[in-house]
Amino acid sequence: MHLASSWPLDDPTKGFILLPSNTSNFHNDKPYDLPVNDRYTFVDGVHKLWVYSTDKPLYKNSLTKPRSEIRMRGYDYASGVWQFEGYGYVPAGTTGVCIMQVFGATPPRATTLMLRVYNGSLYYYRAGPVLLENVYDRWFRVNVIHDVQASKLQVYIDGVLKLEPPGHGGINHYFKFGVYEQNDSSYYMESRWKGIKVLKKCD
Repeated sequence: MHLASSWPLDDPTKGFILLPSNTSNFHNDKPYDLPVNDRYTFVDGVHKLWVYSTDKPLYKNSLTKPRSEIRMRGYDYASGVWQFEGYGYVPAGTTGVCIMQVFGATPPRATTLMLRVYNGSLYYYRAGPVLLENVYDRWFRVNVIHDVQASKLQVYIDGVLKLEPPGHGGINHYFKFGVYEQNDSSYYMESRWKGIKVLKKCD
């Protein structure tokens, strides 16, 4: 894994095609016993997602932790170079939570990438490195590029390349954002997102 030097580079979306999206591409994953609007709102272009550590999992009898996430549906991929872009916001107090992920990996792993918040900093998984300090109560731009064949990702925060982690295999991938409880979580977890885009590298 390569920790980038944090120098600004060209626009990470350069050379990518913006793919069309509508409400059908935004699928909510939430506690199985609750309606979507108990853990999600969409107002003035902002997706607000929240969950409590005492909430039920996604499915009955599931061993996974509570979540309120949006899965980008219709753009699953197994090859090529794909990109997620969005502006995230995490209110103070939210901790121990994944706010964005690239789903899909070679078992026993389930994900190729997770961006998590712990005590006011944005991490790559739990062990780090730290990608952004003082993350609370501010908007920040997230760009994640996944080159499947090269088994490599790039993570940009506010237009700056922060990390180039390796891929983790898998035969199907998709992007998710929101809140998914992890270890050492707060009781209440929330993130907000706007400007969500899915892009694909020009062939």
